[in-house]
Amino acid sequence: MTGMQAMMKCGQKALERQRGASTLTMLTMVLFFGGLLTLALKLGPIYLDDITIQEAIESLDGTDGLSDMSPVAVRSLIDKRLLVNNVRDFDSDNINIEKDGEVVMITVAYEMRTSIISDIDAVVSFNHEYEMRGQ
Repeated sequence: MTGMQAMMKCGQKALERQRGASTLTMLTMVLFFGGLLTLALKLGPIYLDDITIQEAIESLDGTDGLSDMSPVAVRSLIDKRLLVNNVRDFDSDNINIEKDGEVVMITVAYEMRTSIISDIDAVVSFNHEYEMRGQ
């Protein structure tokens, strides 16, 4: 037997021993990645809305007359920005606005709940604090 024939015979034996993933392994992988995909699709929009809320509030920094506005006016300004950015499931009562001279302190604390599967829910809590000055 030549060296080439020995290598081919050894290669055929190796191919005969190779097997793919078992049915149980494939089922486990599908369930695992399906669960991750479900979580991403359910929780992703909540985090995207939170990022939008943060950007809307951070964009107030440096707004003309911010330190002269009443808390109601500041909340109204935030509501308008959230409406433009299509954030609909947020209650503006979760925004606490305090003024200390020229400094406006805004605290946003809220929870969002979403159904994952049937009666299994996920609750996500957010808490952000901002100190801003107007021009």
